[in-house]
Amino acid sequence: MTLLLDRVTFRYRRWSRPVLSRLSYEVPGQGLTILLGPNGAGKSTTMALLAGTVAPTAGKVLLSGSSLASTRREYRRHVAWLPQKVPSSRQLTAREYVAYVAWLKGENRSDAWERAGTALEQVGLGEQQGDKTARLSGGQLRRVGIACALAHEARVILLDEPTAGLDPHQRTVFRDVLRQVTAKTPVLMSTHDISDLADEAETVTLMDGGRVLHHGGTRSFLDHARPDAAPARRAESAYSVLMGLDGSSGA
Repeated sequence: MTLLLDRVTFRYRRWSRPVLSRLSYEVPGQGLTILLGPNGAGKSTTMALLAGTVAPTAGKVLLSGSSLASTRREYRRHVAWLPQKVPSSRQLTAREYVAYVAWLKGENRSDAWERAGTALEQVGLGEQQGDKTARLSGGQLRRVGIACALAHEARVILLDEPTAGLDPHQRTVFRDVLRQVTAKTPVLMSTHDISDLADEAETVTLMDGGRVLHHGGTRSFLDHARPDAAPARRAESAYSVLMGLDGSSGA
């Protein structure tokens, strides 16, 4: 299954400057892809378009070659979307919430309930599945969001700034879960934090000003680092070079 933007332009108002202009981008079909860039680079807009929560001003969002408008039911089932703030109902338990999302995505009630329990076990929340979502921490809610994607067998998962606001321990737990998920399901994760460029990432896309500055394997991204960069700082150096922040051109 392929998910892509085909020459997409997007503006929030008809008279405003485009956030994206004729952008073409295909989500890699395996592993973890980091969508990297500063605040205001166009990452969240790109993610929202891929998730189908906003419509392009021009161009198309395509799922396996078909436009989003003609495949909305299939799209809802196969594309999972985790925004920065996971929406939840304070009155529902974690399992009830995940089961409800799975039902909305097309599972019948009994299957949704069973899948919810299994998905929560997968993300390390088996003991919390009976807890109200209002009692869960930010890191746990992120994992509930991933469980929602697993419960309806999404074929691609979109995560928008999922580590924002997490403490170091929560980040470690989240990455452990992410490592397990990406072994089976491709994940596109946006972030402005270079420290999120984990070793497990197969692909890096760097955006700025609504344009893709780099798209390729993690190694090819790191190859842009300055020769004198310390091993632990290669990602930061490559980012600076490509963004032109060190006085050199990333071209």
